Amino acid sequence: MQLKGRGFTLIEVMVVIAILGILAALVVPQIVGKDDKARVERVKSDLKAIASSLEMYKLDNHSYPTTEQGLEALVSQPAGAEHWAEGGYLRKVPKDPWGQEYIYISPGESGPYDLLSFGADKAEGGESYAADISLSEL
Repeated sequence: MQLKGRGFTLIEVMVVIAILGILAALVVPQIVGKDDKARVERVKSDLKAIASSLEMYKLDNHSYPTTEQGLEALVSQPAGAEHWAEGGYLRKVPKDPWGQEYIYISPGESGPYDLLSFGADKAEGGESYAADISLSEL
């Protein structure tokens, strides 16, 4: 039995590896760094959804939740919320993409409430993807 013609030669394998290397060199720079941008976009989307829920809460209860009640008031009925919607305003309070809770302060400095994420650095301030992301800036 002759095995001639079966398998790949060393040159064929090297050509395939070279092609994969060229493709990786072209694709990887396009993908790297996009995850930070996606996280920032998710924060913006979350802030808008929470703000919408806060507006619905205010329509029903004539005021926004206090800072002490926090965003949890959108999930479970706080004391004093007599017209709280059955089922709540959110299924659960989301966390930002970095695993931190969104900051909610009522009354706020820039309106009836402040709603923000500290960003990738998880601390106040920062630049670029580590910058704070506030609803008032959207």
